[in-house]
Amino acid sequence: MAETMTPLLDRIGRPADLRQLDKGDLRQLADELRVEMIDAVSVTGGHLGAGLGVVELTVALHYIFDTPDDRLIWDVGHQAYPHKILTERRDRIRSLRQGGGLAGFTKRAESNYDPFGAGHSSTSISAGLGMAAARDLAGKDNNVVAVIGDGAMSAGMAFEAMNNAGAMDSRMVVILNDNDMSIAPPVGAMSAYLARILSGKTYRSFRRLLKDLSRHLPESLQEKARQMEEYTRGFMTGGTLFEEMGFYYVGPIDGHNLDHLLPVLENVKKMQNGPVLVHVVTEKGHGYAPAEASDDKYHGVSKFNVVTGEQEKAAPSAPSYTGVFAEALIDEAARDDKVVAITAAMPSGTGLDKFAKAYPDRCFDVGIAEQHAVTFAAGLASEGFKPFAAIYSTFLQRAYDQVVHDVAVQNLPVRFAIDRAGLVGADGPTHAGSFDNAYLGTLPNMVMMAAADEAELKHMVATQVAFGEHPSALRYPRGEGVGIELPERGQVLEIGKGRIMREGGRVCLLSYGTRLAEAQLAADQLDAQGFRTSVVDARFMKPLDEALILRLAREHEVLLTLEEGAIGGFGSHVMHMLAENAMLESGLKCRALVLPDIYIDQDKPETMYDKAGLNAAQIIETVCGLLGVDGAPIEVIAPKAGA
Repeated sequence: MAETMTPLLDRIGRPADLRQLDKGDLRQLADELRVEMIDAVSVTGGHLGAGLGVVELTVALHYIFDTPDDRLIWDVGHQAYPHKILTERRDRIRSLRQGGGLAGFTKRAESNYDPFGAGHSSTSISAGLGMAAARDLAGKDNNVVAVIGDGAMSAGMAFEAMNNAGAMDSRMVVILNDNDMSIAPPVGAMSAYLARILSGKTYRSFRRLLKDLSRHLPESLQEKARQMEEYTRGFMTGGTLFEEMGFYYVGPIDGHNLDHLLPVLENVKKMQNGPVLVHVVTEKGHGYAPAEASDDKYHGVSKFNVVTGEQEKAAPSAPSYTGVFAEALIDEAARDDKVVAITAAMPSGTGLDKFAKAYPDRCFDVGIAEQHAVTFAAGLASEGFKPFAAIYSTFLQRAYDQVVHDVAVQNLPVRFAIDRAGLVGADGPTHAGSFDNAYLGTLPNMVMMAAADEAELKHMVATQVAFGEHPSALRYPRGEGVGIELPERGQVLEIGKGRIMREGGRVCLLSYGTRLAEAQLAADQLDAQGFRTSVVDARFMKPLDEALILRLAREHEVLLTLEEGAIGGFGSHVMHMLAENAMLESGLKCRALVLPDIYIDQDKPETMYDKAGLNAAQIIETVCGLLGVDGAPIEVIAPKAGA
């Protein structure tokens, strides 16, 4: 009976073990790594396609470079699962994106093989350049490698970093992972041969010799000679743009062919002068047929069947907030041809893929360029259109100056549709919408509203369409709504007016956003103990419904504000207004329940809100503490997921 061979992956505890293998073993290792990743993500869900596309590249990088001493920085981190498996985390890979488990992105606190944390795109070159500068200042000689995708390369920050790196002539390697074929044509043996030649010592020495000889030419011919050399090489390889920015360009090469990758990376590692860009062409979802056949190459998946690729889909009990927003905007656009929509490379995530199908000429995907998206929207607004900039809360942070300078200062009526407000579950702190209440609330001219449920979301979309005096922001969370019946058409709300959901007399729960459902649940339990509890949906943070809030403050002993945002948001605005009106000196017991001053790691949303102190049980505990009574006997029914 033939002896069963131990899988190579079982012999790899860390990259140093990988570097003990023969090059001929790396193909088998890559195949095993791909199978391991597929199996793990089938259990946890997550970003599958990007990781499948860089399996061979990950193996090659850890084989050639001496990680962690050599710094390897992954942009965004969607593609870092194979990297995690090879870097002492294989035993925990099935805890990916789970409570207490591995983060879905690179994370410095998780491993010394993650020199820089990620989650947002286009940061790797900037971070890598900083590390290279620190290395040079410290007199060290380690390598710095930044991996960035062609989508992330479209962002302005990447070009800013490359321009700086070229000017500094700093020694670092940038791997351009081109997985959409958006830059290079198909590659093959000829391009691999050229890449190997151009990255080799002989060609580089010959190139330096030609440059030295050109210095002896008349000045009028020196620049012409330089341009001829650069453009001839650029014509052959497609790297003119990168060469103009000061990078030595190598590629394109097949990112799934280890025979092509390894010699080029070996040559690049030996280079001692200036920044180098290696252009690698890969395929999202490579090596897994269901992913290869998918339009989005299985970018993000839920748990799935490994054999068929079929994903688990829980039967929704209510439409998603994102879906309701999309349908509401399409409905409004049918009535108003000035309504247009902008997304920054997230058409499906924001629901604007549906809008684009209905109104292709009125939907603009500007790529990973949130700053541009906001000012582009401002330009549209300045010409009388009604632009909806649909951007996740966490990504809108990247365009704050544009929101201030190009929108708010000029009082242009851009409509911000802020998806993923609050905590977002498995994606963790890099994607949480924690800060928009605070960072937008400081801006004059900004009208701010938050939907308590999906019906309110539809009303608020209609309100934004109708309101053109100032810029406005509408926030709503990820996930399903509460299952409320939707109106046929959104109703235009009066700006700055809240609504009373139930009238009590002793305790008032003043909610901004979707914590309203938890406030209602808490009120049921408080009333069962004899407390008379009012529940109010503020609807608006700017302007506040001052008349309503002052009345509530006068008529209640306890006033709690609730929001899915950090300190400095809705609660702070309410407390400031009450203080200005001397209401905090009247004996009123006030508390602002907000997200705590920490970054909450990934977990189930309801668990995260427990940690944040924003579920019904914690609301009741806070009320009872303020009233000096024991709230322990109260049993709270767990809220539905997604509420």
